[in-house]
Amino acid sequence: MDIFSKIESYFGPLGKYMEQAHGYYMFPKLEGEISNRMIFMGKERLVWSLNNYLGLANHPVIRKTDAEAAQKWGMAYPMGARMMSGQTKYHEELEHKLAAFVKKESAYLLNYGYQGMVSIIDSLVDRRDVIVYDSEAHACILDGMRLHIGKRFVYPHNNMENLEKGLERATKLVQVSGGGILVITEGVYGMAGDLGKLKQITDFKKKYNFRLLVDDAHGFGTMGETGAGTAEFLGVQDKVDLYFGTFAKAMAGFGGFIAGDKKVIDFLMYNMRSQIYAKSLPMPMVIGALKRLEMLQNEPEHKQKLWTIVNALQSGLKAKEFNLGETESPVTPVFFKGGIPEATQATKELRENYNVFCSIVTYPVVPKDVIMLRLIPTAVHTLEDVDYTIKAFSAIKENLDAGKYSDGKIAGMVVN
Repeated sequence: MDIFSKIESYFGPLGKYMEQAHGYYMFPKLEGEISNRMIFMGKERLVWSLNNYLGLANHPVIRKTDAEAAQKWGMAYPMGARMMSGQTKYHEELEHKLAAFVKKESAYLLNYGYQGMVSIIDSLVDRRDVIVYDSEAHACILDGMRLHIGKRFVYPHNNMENLEKGLERATKLVQVSGGGILVITEGVYGMAGDLGKLKQITDFKKKYNFRLLVDDAHGFGTMGETGAGTAEFLGVQDKVDLYFGTFAKAMAGFGGFIAGDKKVIDFLMYNMRSQIYAKSLPMPMVIGALKRLEMLQNEPEHKQKLWTIVNALQSGLKAKEFNLGETESPVTPVFFKGGIPEATQATKELRENYNVFCSIVTYPVVPKDVIMLRLIPTAVHTLEDVDYTIKAFSAIKENLDAGKYSDGKIAGMVVN
């Protein structure tokens, strides 16, 4: 059979909706300056879908730094992989400063967060080792584990009783294999906004021998007194063995880093295939990341503005009896009852009649009868944005509860 023939019958779990969703619900085009208001399909919308937490993406200082770095270095420099010809003092400077910021001995830059996490897992474990991980782990973690030829155990999301059962099983296996145990969790879970139970997980170290890898993509820059992440917020920074952060969210760029003990980071530098065989992070991003980190450390007002908006949005929604789940982070999920048809109609009404653009999450990410609309507050949102959005969501909830989306019609338009 031709390898392409299967495409004719099945386009994949998301691709099967392509004809109806492409360009609107999937692959929408947001245009204009990155901010709280952007253009979607020719109209200005109030946007709650960008992980621009600290508002740095379009900050004039950042724009100036990025432009000057691009003019001085271009996008090609350094040319080659870090190990061969792509090493610079600026890459090393950024690593030293990141390590100090998250209170680790050493750090190593990653060209891309997703690719980096896959390669971290692949490098750390072999057939003798066992991985124990949370059921809601990000796709990059799941893809990294696909490369692992040893055993792995999953525990239901944040279920510490089941985590311990996994640790018990893993301990028995490694006592025979001679391997080790790696526990993987997230700091902030990016869909629902709840936190990994890092305090409880690290407490298990008193009873079990394992190492802990924390993916803190959404926590880096937003959580903790200094912005050093969820482990800082929960008071267990020193008990996290490997800390993973990304530049794609609070730092408004691309790339990431892994931080931990120097000997472990040195090992990763010499064994991570995604970095050994890939071109070095371009200089403008390195110089830009240095400036972003400097602002994150020296200008706490950006995080303060973020949390002013977060607290206003979340408290305002809760006051109107919206269900926000268990979020303890800026990520603000709003849960409704309904299926995919109702979800698409509610989302379209928000966009077309209220000019509010947010992300829609449906089955299989959430149960079949649940709709999740995810809001991402940022430092560039305003309290007026918050008030307007709460009113818009109240109208949508009223329509959903009344079953007004079940016939495919919303406020004078028909949803295809």
